[in-house]
Amino acid sequence: MSAAGDPDDELLGRVLLTRVLEPGDEVGGRWVRQFGAGEVVRRLRQGGPVLPGVSGKRWAGLLARAEAARPGRDLQAARDAGVRFVPPGDAEWPGQLDDLGDARPLGLWVRGRPSLRMWALKSVAVVGARACTEYGAHMAATLAAGLAEHGWVVVSGGAYGVDGAAHRGALGAGGATVAVLACGVDRPYPRGHTQLIGRIAEQGLVIGELPPGDHPTPSRFILRNRVIAALTRGTVVVEAAHRSGSLVTARAAQRLGRHTMGVPGPATSGLSAGVHDLLRGEAALVTDAADVVELVGDIGQLAPDRRGPVLPRDLLEPAARQVLAALPGRGVAGPEEIARSAQTAPDDAIARLYELRALGYVERHGDGWKLTRQAVISVRDADRPG
Repeated sequence: MSAAGDPDDELLGRVLLTRVLEPGDEVGGRWVRQFGAGEVVRRLRQGGPVLPGVSGKRWAGLLARAEAARPGRDLQAARDAGVRFVPPGDAEWPGQLDDLGDARPLGLWVRGRPSLRMWALKSVAVVGARACTEYGAHMAATLAAGLAEHGWVVVSGGAYGVDGAAHRGALGAGGATVAVLACGVDRPYPRGHTQLIGRIAEQGLVIGELPPGDHPTPSRFILRNRVIAALTRGTVVVEAAHRSGSLVTARAAQRLGRHTMGVPGPATSGLSAGVHDLLRGEAALVTDAADVVELVGDIGQLAPDRRGPVLPRDLLEPAARQVLAALPGRGVAGPEEIARSAQTAPDDAIARLYELRALGYVERHGDGWKLTRQAVISVRDADRPG
């Protein structure tokens, strides 16, 4: 370590401490605030006086972690993976995370080209159940696509279910999205979302508190949610049972003075019971992106009068129009059959189908795809002579 007060000392100290302290550790956060990261590391590494607020057993565990940490190696591994470390005070640091007080992240590992600070200024969290229903996935994707079209950044946790649908909806609309992970950002989790998280890193941002290669744990998922809540102007919960982790995000948003919103579901659905509890409290009911923007946006951004759904088929990219045209007017077709008709590769056809689903044109049935009723009407109207 370099001399006390050196910015490099503070940076390396924070990087080391991401290996030593768990995310959201308020005792450790208080040490860093009072003494500085460099001094905390010196005490951990050189056997200085025990820092206040911990038992002897826990202090011994922290000493062992500090001894094993290699901050220089972590920074090099991050650089090799195209990842940067953004500490508080950096030009890219989102100031709203300071609202977390001593539970503020020691720093964030960031993968992707855009500026996290700039993107976070106009962002909304869309969260919900991992084992969501088809309704939940549709609402999350549609909300995210609408928010993206309004120029908002969609933030979620990269998980299965609502999170994945929200990310795909934003990407499908050509918009911006941020995935906040509970593990190292060079190690996508869940593994089934490796391709999705890679796409987010290419078009948006993947961020997290854990150093390269670190793994997720149940407690890290819960603690990750406070970052999602603090980073954004508001949190929308699409589907959540009574004990859903997404409710943790919503309650954190409420404590931080952020907008909290819920999308109502069927009264008979246990997966909407947690959302309905939120709506009975201080959360606002929303049904589309315009409702969300009216709450979190600037003065004067009002939701438009309701005029029914409009599907701007002619505004689709040519490749997406080609895939849409390849679907049969009735019945279900498999992705390989659609790819052949659209004269494209199966992977490209599947990506376009997810984009079209986010925009309301197609729906998935098992391993196949079919046009939605609204899309059939749209195609029929387009084919009529003027």
